[in-house]
Amino acid sequence: MNFPRTLRAALATLALCIAGAAAGAQIQAPKDEEAMGFRSQIITGDDSEVTRRIAEDLYKRLLPTFAAFRTELAQRHRMLYVAIGPTALRDVIMRRCDCVVISAFTSSQVWRSLTTRLPPGRMARFTAVYAEPAPADQLRLATLLYGRPVRVGAILGQDTAFLRPALEGDVDVQSFVPGDDINHTLNRMTRSEALLAMPDGDVYNPENVRNILLSTYRRKQGVIGFSADMVKVGALATTYSEIEDINTQVAEIAANFVATGELAPPQFPHYFRTVVNEGVARSLDLRVTREARSFARLPARPVAHVKTARP
Repeated sequence: MNFPRTLRAALATLALCIAGAAAGAQIQAPKDEEAMGFRSQIITGDDSEVTRRIAEDLYKRLLPTFAAFRTELAQRHRMLYVAIGPTALRDVIMRRCDCVVISAFTSSQVWRSLTTRLPPGRMARFTAVYAEPAPADQLRLATLLYGRPVRVGAILGQDTAFLRPALEGDVDVQSFVPGDDINHTLNRMTRSEALLAMPDGDVYNPENVRNILLSTYRRKQGVIGFSADMVKVGALATTYSEIEDINTQVAEIAANFVATGELAPPQFPHYFRTVVNEGVARSLDLRVTREARSFARLPARPVAHVKTARP
């Protein structure tokens, strides 16, 4: 199995990967706000390079929409916040403002845990673009990798149990609670050819990760990871979204709200790319096709305006 350097190093990297997925790209507690003007604000965390890159790119994508925001009459709620990361989302929730909130770079589990107690009327003004890949895209990727319909298993902890209805029928779903033996859970999945991993800290914690990776490898079960970093440390493949992909989707949700007054429901990333661990694929005797490697859904490129010479 193609672990980088040592198993210990791989597990340490994977632990950071899990923490990052749950924390929404590792963005920390919000201290400042970057005022957008035009009745919108981007709530940021620290002043790190990643945070600046997200905020600067997002600002450019939102500006065309909110330049005309004050002329729109469809919305009752005239302030929109974009909360980058989970703690920024906590900050907006604590403000109790009469506003609309789009959360980004926060996992679906954390988003649900933070918003589940909101009153229904206020909850209707919150939406999100989750940090982790869409399960449907991951399952499609598994089919492309194996070149046929494949039996996929998934382990859901308490924080990811809400995904069960979306997976049942296509996936062998096994429940896991703290204190369970991960080996016993894996033994119930021997008929599965691949494991769909979710960024669930109860399941993919430092105590369990080694057993999960080694057990699936010995059984020739490919792991469809939940981040590009996870693929580097031993997962077979994953779909993943760049910062620009997430920001494009956030901007589209905001533009639709401005135009119609309707807020889209929380959703997984729509735009994505694919990364494959070629060494793991060879170990699993998989011949990865160009179709699998290029599996993606990319944002449309802006139409270039070509100036023509006057006669």
